Amino acid sequence: MAEVEEQGRKQSEEFTDESEEEDSEEEPKLKYERLSNGVTEILQKDAASCMTVHDKFLALGTHFGKVFLLDIQGNVTQKFEISSVKINQISLDESGEHVGICSEDGKVQVFGLYTREGFHENFDCPIKVVALHPQFTRSNYKQFVTGGNKLLLYERNWLNRWKTSVLHEGEGSITNIQWRANLIAWANNVGVKIYDISTKQRITNVLRDNVSLRPDMYPCSLCWKDNTTLIVGWGTSIKICVVKERNPTEMRDLPSRYVEIVSAFETEFFISGLAPLADQLVTLYFVKENSDHMDFRARPRLDIIQPLPEGCEEISSDALTVRNFQDNECRDYRLEHSEGESLFYIISPKDIVVAKERDQDDHIDWLLEKKKYEEALMAAEISFKNIKRHDVQKIGMAYINHLVEKGDYDNAARKCQKVLGKNMELWENEVYRFKTIGQLKAISQYLPRGDLRLRPAIYEMILHEFLKTDYEGFATLIREWPGELYNNMAIVQAVTDHLKRDPTNRTLLTTLAELYTYDQRYDRALEIYLRLRHKDVYQLIHKHNLFSSIEDKIVLLMDFDKEKAVDMLLDNEDKLSVSAPHYLHKLFKRDHHKGQKYHERQIVLYAEYDRPNLLPFLRDSTHCPLEKALEVCQQRNFVEETVFLLSRMGNCRRALQMIMEELEDVDKAIEFAKEQDDAELWEDLISYSIDKPPFITGLLNNIGTHVDPILLIHRIKEGMEIPNLRDSLVKILQDYNLQILLREGCKKILVADSLSLLQKMHRTQMKGVRVDEENICESCHATILPSDMAKPFSVVVFHCRHMFHKECLPSSGTIPGVQFCNICSAKRRGPGSGILEMKK
Repeated sequence: MAEVEEQGRKQSEEFTDESEEEDSEEEPKLKYERLSNGVTEILQKDAASCMTVHDKFLALGTHFGKVFLLDIQGNVTQKFEISSVKINQISLDESGEHVGICSEDGKVQVFGLYTREGFHENFDCPIKVVALHPQFTRSNYKQFVTGGNKLLLYERNWLNRWKTSVLHEGEGSITNIQWRANLIAWANNVGVKIYDISTKQRITNVLRDNVSLRPDMYPCSLCWKDNTTLIVGWGTSIKICVVKERNPTEMRDLPSRYVEIVSAFETEFFISGLAPLADQLVTLYFVKENSDHMDFRARPRLDIIQPLPEGCEEISSDALTVRNFQDNECRDYRLEHSEGESLFYIISPKDIVVAKERDQDDHIDWLLEKKKYEEALMAAEISFKNIKRHDVQKIGMAYINHLVEKGDYDNAARKCQKVLGKNMELWENEVYRFKTIGQLKAISQYLPRGDLRLRPAIYEMILHEFLKTDYEGFATLIREWPGELYNNMAIVQAVTDHLKRDPTNRTLLTTLAELYTYDQRYDRALEIYLRLRHKDVYQLIHKHNLFSSIEDKIVLLMDFDKEKAVDMLLDNEDKLSVSAPHYLHKLFKRDHHKGQKYHERQIVLYAEYDRPNLLPFLRDSTHCPLEKALEVCQQRNFVEETVFLLSRMGNCRRALQMIMEELEDVDKAIEFAKEQDDAELWEDLISYSIDKPPFITGLLNNIGTHVDPILLIHRIKEGMEIPNLRDSLVKILQDYNLQILLREGCKKILVADSLSLLQKMHRTQMKGVRVDEENICESCHATILPSDMAKPFSVVVFHCRHMFHKECLPSSGTIPGVQFCNICSAKRRGPGSGILEMKK
């Protein structure tokens, strides 16, 4: 993307990844502006090395040793010549009245912005960082710390002299210091440590994870979320540390506070800066990618992430196009933030970009940018819910005007539906405006046509406009608009005038027919439809019951759409004559018995004009004269149809002969023999085929399940060459084996079923039968049980549930020892003919 050099704030699309934003329907969380004005001039000649943000102003340090105080628009308010080399760090106290500055040549200055009085010292080594006590201006003891090879604490005593204390040394250069309340956090080559200045105790040591990364190239990022929560970012690792009070009973010789890491996770890219945003984190990433085995620097990314106990969730991600990003390293980027306004400053050597949270106005602008005008208007209504309706309408009109100015007439017209509502005056004003700019067509489809209606002259004006330039559009409006919106006869006259100049125009004629239909002049509409051979003629006839008007036009109707005409005639037999032969086929398909008196005639018609449907007709018709049909088919040498008729008339041998001699189709002959299942036909087929090797092959392959193949094989002459004989014999053997297997399988099933049924019968016959006082003897009809149960008695109960006194039974039958129920004896003896005898 081309760099922008003009003054003023620039919109977010200058900095974010366009390829991501264009296709994304998710609204961004942040918006971006380039810090310009005085900053632009500074960075043209110099390069930014560090920056500190205060609620009131900005302090920018450069590579040429200068410090600039800027307002929030980037205008220079003060300039300090500090050194000739890079400014490493600028620190401000909370009041913004004192500043601490350190540079690469070892200079450290701490002074009041309004007095220039304070600490000025030159060290013999580079001082990377300086940090003032947050309450430096208001505290009795002026304190600040510096970081080079040692972490030094400076305090001014009562004699107004500076006292120095070494808080830490021996672990390499101090690269970052962050002071919050009484806690000082700093990073060196080994890790991050926290010092409690109120108790003068060091309370933690958070080790660096990826020791393979050079700490000077990938420095540690530190930021305090609150007075006890420190966020550490180093390389690709982020840790959230919370300072907590130790239980007094556990202290002994331990510090009164300790640090707990509540969240730790890895990121995809290298961390250049961190800042809190409510319970989320804003992270600035340095992106280094590998392309064709060569590393190159991509655009830095600004992501919002949601920390979790064992990971994080990405909320948003923007790739930023900062100037000269290809030349930057991870250490060249910094992220500073203003807690009061949630402003985030991305500092790079040649560019400073400001990110801020998007507000409702930005939301509406984004909706407009994405052409979500309905949602934008709804958002505007929500934002301005306390103002009057006409003010919201004014906003809507502004949107419409904007769209018209852009030339987006269709969207502007669509917007009218929501914005103009039921205001007829505004509607008519907009219609005339669209007429003035030549865009009546754009607004035509959005005009009100329900409960709210404009004057008929408005609709007629638009119809005349279409009639002049767009016949198809005119026809569409006539179909879509209710006829009562305009004066129908006036439009009919206008169409008639145009037809005088173009009498064969199909679109105008169709539209005129529709206008006649609206006006209930169906005869004229029908006349036009028939003239045009238009498909809607059938709908018109059905809808308005015009059958009496078409009896002399049936042939014309069938000429241009036979199917629809036939359907109409069949569906309305009571209103029209059914003797017309044109739709006999459709009639037969619908009902085989209806129109049976025409079946003889249909034979000739099918044979002459539609042979493919002749054989299905002969199969399905039960009223077709077979002799007439056979005569017609034989005259035309229709073999398949003749074969079917001969078989249907009982002359199967002649039919088979025709298949073999005229069709010479052994497969068809075999299929025919299978259908008839006649031994004589198989004999005729074998006799005919015995001297024809191809026929013999076909028979061997197909008759195995209908005729014993041995009968055919014995009759084959020795020495005859039969194609594929080996394969045919193999198939016969396989078919035989298959039959054997099927028989054995069936036998097993039958045996199993028989055994199962036998067991079931046995269980049934072994069941007891209840006999009580209600049962009677089927012979004497007396109670089956005696009144005195103490006396001996004998009862016979058959399995058919008939009961007898033994003395009432007739003599046994012809089989000695076997007794049958004399009631059921006339029936077939089965499971119920057994006997159960009871004695006492």
